[in-house]
Amino acid sequence: MADKTIDARGSFCPGPMMELIRAIKAANVGESVAVLSTDSGSKRDIPLWAQKAGQEFLGVTAKDGYDEIVVKKIK
Repeated sequence: MADKTIDARGSFCPGPMMELIRAIKAANVGESVAVLSTDSGSKRDIPLWAQKAGQEFLGVTAKDGYDEIVVKKIK
């Protein structure tokens, strides 16, 4: 269970990732943010961004028609 959830369903790249970046910047260290996305590129792009940004990628869960992608703020 994430501390914050962003519903970016219907938004296309780079929308879901940009919303995640804003939420991670506002989050406290140790908090996790989930992004709900229908954009297929998000499940590839967000983990790559998390690695480059030094954040912890927690996983992708396929839901009914969308993906839930979770990242934890570690710095």
